[in-house]
Amino acid sequence: MVMEVRARASGKVILSGEHAVVHGSSAVAASIDLYTHVRLLIPPPSSSGSENDQLEIELNDMNLTFTWPISQLKQILGENHAINIFQPKPCSCEKLDLISRLVAEKKIPESKIQIGSGISAFLFLYTSIQGFKPLKAVVTSELPLGSGLGSSAAFCVSISGALIALNAQSFNENRQKDSWLSFEKKELELVNNWAFEGEKIIHGKPSGIDNTVSTFGNMIKFKKGEITKLNSSSPIKMLVTDTKVGRNTKALVSSVSLKTLRHPFAMQSIFNAIDSLSNELAEIVEAPAGDELAISEKEEKLKEIMGMNQGLLRCIGVSHESIETVVRITESEKSGNGKLVSKLTGAGGGGCVLTLIPTLLSDTAIQKVISELELHGFRCFMVQVGGKGLEVCYS
Repeated sequence: MVMEVRARASGKVILSGEHAVVHGSSAVAASIDLYTHVRLLIPPPSSSGSENDQLEIELNDMNLTFTWPISQLKQILGENHAINIFQPKPCSCEKLDLISRLVAEKKIPESKIQIGSGISAFLFLYTSIQGFKPLKAVVTSELPLGSGLGSSAAFCVSISGALIALNAQSFNENRQKDSWLSFEKKELELVNNWAFEGEKIIHGKPSGIDNTVSTFGNMIKFKKGEITKLNSSSPIKMLVTDTKVGRNTKALVSSVSLKTLRHPFAMQSIFNAIDSLSNELAEIVEAPAGDELAISEKEEKLKEIMGMNQGLLRCIGVSHESIETVVRITESEKSGNGKLVSKLTGAGGGGCVLTLIPTLLSDTAIQKVISELELHGFRCFMVQVGGKGLEVCYS
């Protein structure tokens, strides 16, 4: 009988602090209810011999499937491969070179070559957590790739979570079947640490923010490596608009750094202002809001912060024509408390834009905005901000 374990991990948005966080300011990030899903299918022990055993990963959204004989993995990576799931360690340069060879032989199509590092991360996490056990991984995602919504982190978190869930008997003997479950804190921390090692393979030097949000959910504030978990007191609904404009994060970060060298005092003033906005935002989301009036006042403050934040990001040069188009379209729709407000999320230069959706805004008004954005070729997602992180399900 085939055993099945499923996991899902959320995407993320940056609510405040993009770019400024690199220069010492605070930033606030939150999970969103768009998920990457992983199914692990573990076959029964092979009756025909281990030479027929294999590892398979199926990427449903890309119509791609990759397989490796277990015997090949043992031969290349070493049959005496040590496993200790409780002590996540970085992938060594030597092992990464060997894994890269296994990925390169699959001849990934040029148009999808960016997934190569993700496949490498999968092979590293699989061999580090499960060794060489035959299995099939099926991956689907609601997150657009490369748009700043944390798709790679959600991939690493869901893969790590599903692989660790196979060993969950060592944590808890009373797992329920066929229902979504949340890990305990120590299990989540273990998943998060493994996912961070996967993110390093994909991005080189990630901040760890994306995988932390994807693992634990809700919201976090971070500054100079310190992470503070936040608890939103009321639901926050946003429209995420994917401009479908690719951006070069490294180049954008470098351009801000160069501008900081040329205008240190002016740029530091901007970073200080963004730091203040991030801290204020964190206070607002945790403030109690017991009735409609309190919620409306809270939303109005969030709108003001988002508007100021976008203006400051525009000043440092990371906005883009597509982003400003989204800002103009959403501003043209008036809500009960005035116009809608949008800001870029992530690196900017394209990517995605956030629009706060007031609780009292009608579905008709929301659909009108979405239709206008889609006429410009953009893709829209209605999301709940600050929800659940990693969940697993045993079948």
